[in-house]
Amino acid sequence: MLSDQTLISDIKAIISKSRDDAIRVVDHQRTLMYWHIGKRIFEEEQQGKDRADYGKYIIKYLSEELQPEFGSGFSARQLNWYRQFYRTFPIVSTLWTQLSWSQYKLLLSLNSEEQREFYVAETIKNNWTVRQLERQINTSLYERLLLSNDKESVLAVAKEKRCLPMRRRSSKIQWYSSF
Repeated sequence: MLSDQTLISDIKAIISKSRDDAIRVVDHQRTLMYWHIGKRIFEEEQQGKDRADYGKYIIKYLSEELQPEFGSGFSARQLNWYRQFYRTFPIVSTLWTQLSWSQYKLLLSLNSEEQREFYVAETIKNNWTVRQLERQINTSLYERLLLSNDKESVLAVAKEKRCLPMRRRSSKIQWYSSF
């Protein structure tokens, strides 16, 4: 038996970091896939015009074709999210690898580009989870900072009130001992 516990803790840390990195890479690839789907839908709807033709049912049709094979992630509602995602973030190189699809969905609900930029920067800087970002949006952190004369105090309160991180669902990625 090993007497040096640092070896065990080092290897455990390597495994944990690799798991976290793999989840982030998979989530970023999924986010890119959604962006590309949104772009393709938008291009098909517009067909080079300023506005889409009224009465086109591209999203409904795509949903009916994709859902049986790929599941509920391709419902009409989800496909609308993907199109909105592309329209809100039209340059793929501006997508942040630090943000998950769930965080992007929260950002899509914001009214202004300035708000989105603020919450993106704060999420990255503070490593906010989805729940933490949602809480900050719901408590109007951006607006409170704009109104406040003491911005440092408002930010300090926001940092103190972090939500507990969500547990990872084991269904996301199965880890095997052969990893």
